[in-house]
Amino acid sequence: MKYAPINSQLFIENRKRLAALLKPNSLAVFNSNDVLPTNADGTLRFRQSSDLFYLSGIDQEESILLLYPTAKDGVHTEVLFLKETNETIAVWEGHKLTKQEAQQVSGITKIYWLHEFKTVFRSLMAEAEQVYLNTNEHVRAVIETETREARFVKSCMSEYPLHRYERAAPLMHQLRAIKQKTEIELIQQACNITEKGFRRVLSFIKPNVWEYEIEAEFIHEFSRNRSQGFAYTPIIASGYNSCVLHYIENNKQCKEGDILLLDVAAEYANYNSDLTRTIPVNGTYSSRQKEVYNAVLRVMKAATKMLIPGTLMSEYQNTVGKLMEDELIKLHLLEANEVKKQDPAAPLYKKYFMHGTSHYLGLDVHDVGNRYRKFEAGMVFTCEPGIYIREENIGVRIENNLLITEKAPIDLMANIPIEANDIEDLMRKGK
Repeated sequence: MKYAPINSQLFIENRKRLAALLKPNSLAVFNSNDVLPTNADGTLRFRQSSDLFYLSGIDQEESILLLYPTAKDGVHTEVLFLKETNETIAVWEGHKLTKQEAQQVSGITKIYWLHEFKTVFRSLMAEAEQVYLNTNEHVRAVIETETREARFVKSCMSEYPLHRYERAAPLMHQLRAIKQKTEIELIQQACNITEKGFRRVLSFIKPNVWEYEIEAEFIHEFSRNRSQGFAYTPIIASGYNSCVLHYIENNKQCKEGDILLLDVAAEYANYNSDLTRTIPVNGTYSSRQKEVYNAVLRVMKAATKMLIPGTLMSEYQNTVGKLMEDELIKLHLLEANEVKKQDPAAPLYKKYFMHGTSHYLGLDVHDVGNRYRKFEAGMVFTCEPGIYIREENIGVRIENNLLITEKAPIDLMANIPIEANDIEDLMRKGK
């Protein structure tokens, strides 16, 4: 892996937290992700299951984690199964984890090769009463491909139909929502790498550059700082495309007078950052662009102050919507009288601000968590209001990553330029 080793104590403590939530005499199983095919004999780059990584730190395909806290022999409380390497694999694919290396990474002492799983699992299933199986229960997930985890769920329930089965996902959502100190440091590192990329492109952007050239500048800086790359498919959207929320083609030429929306961020050690800035291609915002930019920035600053313990996401979003209404009225995009008469279930501001303000951030960009759970210290959220005026070719979104604490939130991207004047100054200095 490109990233520096992570202290195994993080994974040891994560497993302890999960074990405390399991019912008596239960075991839990977590599978790695598949290596996904492309075409012919090609494959995508491997991305580990976030839950398996959270609990073990193992970043290798064909791995299984089994937890049985009350195992009667006292030996199989935590078991890791790994792909056994051989000379052919070493020549064609490179190094795979040894048992000793996996122990150092995970803190797990009982490790088997993967071909031993069925035998060990059968013996432990003879003792266990409940089995926790894992699935992807993210509320926005659309899953059309059968995963390694899904195949295991199907085979396990078929082979052992008389056991009681439980869902691991709600427990993982509960745990992963609160970031540990080491996790916060890793997210901060991803934010720091993102900052380097952003500062790099500020001196590069000018009229007539292509969006894909800007994308190349980002990935250059990310890779040279030990990131695996983009935390998500980058959005580099100039002109009208700044109003397309998920524009990812990045194939247009940036023109004089265009606004440029950059929703681009780095990952580090599987943890993610999520940045958006909207900048002028020529280095100077037009009066209207700056007017819209500062309106969004005011909403963002106000919304950030609401990321405190005890707040509910629905209440938070409603309050942000009211702030956005006021700004849109000032921008002469909404009429105050029409806003007073609007259907509360279909607020008028959604014509110009149609997405949510915040989401959980962590091992997944849209990280797992319960939207009905009140905000708590240790949660990390994005804050990303926007205004999109298609008839004016102006789309502005501004986004930072915030750590909720018992007091005020901590901005993990506080060092990344955000004020319109500061961005203009840096762009001028770079030219």
